[in-house]
Amino acid sequence: MGIKMKVVLAKTSGFCFGVKRAVDMVYEQLEKSKAGGIYTYGPIIHNEEVVSDLEKKGVKVINSKEELASLENVSVVIRSHGVSKDIYELMESNGINCIDATCPFVKRIHGIVEKESENGRRIVIIGNDGHPEVEGIKGWSKTPAIVVEDARTAENFNEKTGEKLCIVSQTTFNYKKFQDLVEIFEKKGYDIIVANTICNATEERQREALELAAAADVMIVIGGTHSSNTRKLYELCKSRCASTYYIQTLADLKLDLPNSVELVGITAGASTPNKIIEEVQNYVRFNF
Repeated sequence: MGIKMKVVLAKTSGFCFGVKRAVDMVYEQLEKSKAGGIYTYGPIIHNEEVVSDLEKKGVKVINSKEELASLENVSVVIRSHGVSKDIYELMESNGINCIDATCPFVKRIHGIVEKESENGRRIVIIGNDGHPEVEGIKGWSKTPAIVVEDARTAENFNEKTGEKLCIVSQTTFNYKKFQDLVEIFEKKGYDIIVANTICNATEERQREALELAAAADVMIVIGGTHSSNTRKLYELCKSRCASTYYIQTLADLKLDLPNSVELVGITAGASTPNKIIEEVQNYVRFNF
């Protein structure tokens, strides 16, 4: 069985460009600032291993605007998810050194939302309400923004015909679902600008995971429990491969492989360090 069974890792797995850049920026800041006083606004990425390593090195996490308001003359890293405009203003007024690690793809959405809302368009964000990236995007709109994550909310959206809308997407949203929801809005007769702001790496990661899951007997998806993009990968894989496991680290993997298994596929969310992916890959490769 060991000879027959193949273990295949999806090409686009682990840290995406924006996450890698954000994590690197925190480690760089740690090297520069021997005096400490480094904070991140929210956990730098949705991966508990990385966050706890940074905590050991003295990086503290701020979880609210109120906590931020109580700080002065320290360094705060804005994570790849980005933040609303008022957070930048608060940091400036408190003399906080802002290290902006917002993913450039997310930054682009902020620019679109600010410009189009200034032009009087109502902003529709297709994504998961409450997700930090979506909360940040909302905070760049001059008009009240609405978040839509399912067909029911899109169907219930009821503005007058001809209403001017600008539709954007959370960078990690499912591309097919985004298209379906845009279609619902288009049928309602609004004056719409659609900006497909789903990041290429997300589309690629999802497409590869689907193809791999369709061919695999068992699929392993690795990522943090709070990672939105990993959860979506898991749902997609599960739709093609019934034996799909969602794990955070190797310690969570309780694998029981029957002799008939020929292909085990592995993919990982954008916040999963390579070290964890390699551990899982080697374990499956050498133990079955």
